[in-house]
Amino acid sequence: MSNVFYRSRKSYPTAVSASGVFIQDDQGRSYLDGSSGALVANVGHGRTEVAQAMAEQAARLAFVHGSQFSSDVLETYAARLAGFLNLPGYRFWAVSGGSEANESAIKLARQYHVERGEPGRFRVVTRVPSYHGASLGALAASGMGARREVYAPLMRPDAWPKLPKPDPSLSGEADAERLRALLEEVGPESVAAFMCEPVVGASDAALAPNAGYHAHIAAICREYGVLFIADEVMSGMGRCGEPLSVRLHDPQVTPDLVVLGKGLAAGYAPLAGVMASAQVYDTVMNGSGAFKHGFTYAGHPVSVAAGLSVLDIVQHEELVRAARERGAQLLGGLRALQGRHPGVLDVRGHGLLLGVILGDPATGQPHATPGVAERVAAAARDAGLLTYPGSGALDGVRGDHLLLGPPLSITPGEVTLLLERLDTALARGL
Repeated sequence: MSNVFYRSRKSYPTAVSASGVFIQDDQGRSYLDGSSGALVANVGHGRTEVAQAMAEQAARLAFVHGSQFSSDVLETYAARLAGFLNLPGYRFWAVSGGSEANESAIKLARQYHVERGEPGRFRVVTRVPSYHGASLGALAASGMGARREVYAPLMRPDAWPKLPKPDPSLSGEADAERLRALLEEVGPESVAAFMCEPVVGASDAALAPNAGYHAHIAAICREYGVLFIADEVMSGMGRCGEPLSVRLHDPQVTPDLVVLGKGLAAGYAPLAGVMASAQVYDTVMNGSGAFKHGFTYAGHPVSVAAGLSVLDIVQHEELVRAARERGAQLLGGLRALQGRHPGVLDVRGHGLLLGVILGDPATGQPHATPGVAERVAAAARDAGLLTYPGSGALDGVRGDHLLLGPPLSITPGEVTLLLERLDTALARGL
């Protein structure tokens, strides 16, 4: 009998090793990791240089508590990260995972307004669907009905007004204007922040607004004194072909808070965090003088060393450019598959964050009940391909999709192999 508390009753194969874009199990099977786990393993598996950097850091300084010490590796990484992201003057708040990072951003936005003498600002506007994490605050911010439902009694609904998801039929500016309407409806003086995924991840695979959206959102937030939080946990760090996906169409956009995770340490260690503008940081430090929040492993030196080594790989191997090039190849291949499989209604995305939308070919609409995505994902596993299935994007229940996001280090030949295995899975699963 196992003593492991598994996430569900399904059977889990045991992974024993991994290298590049492949994972091997204890039965000798090899899987092409077409989703980087959960869009995490950005630089691929088995990078010995990252393991070496972690080992050296652990031998030198494994742990200090952030309320008592800083560390050289944290100072170096924060400076490197701000440069890579082109966020001069921003401060890095380091934590262990995306949920912690979004929770931190929410709390920081609230405290910022309290420090400014506007304690009435408590609401955080987010979108439906969206996913910002599993902790209670991050889940309250999320717009995923199935994951929120059982915990709804623990949340305060009026603190989390919801904006509709991006509408590709609207111009970016017109789409963003819906935020203004919502702010006027709930009272802008009560709103602390607007938070969104610039390219939506798990809740509505690779959905993104049109050009101009994020620039107009930023302008509306400035007009009303609302902080703009970009949740780049999944889409950032080069995944979408730019260091930050919020700048895909609008390169001058600079959110007040940028939330990062997943690709920061690329699965080698738990690492996430928030990049906070100088205005936000100075307001807190020149006010009460302390952020009223913290985690035991915030700024953990070994995790930060992993992040620094991963950033070296991303920059030296030009993986942001690679994400654009291999993403274009993969998207082109997915469009060819769409032509062969009528149950694929749409393919979309940026860089190596791509979505395959599944539905009824007779109506061009989602199936009445979900399940197709899980069936195709199971067929993909049988064919030696790992994908990230999801459902509920339309109304919390209907809507099936696959999210694809292999490591940014994937080769052209491996992209071709991924497409061949997905073709097999679609033929068997649709």
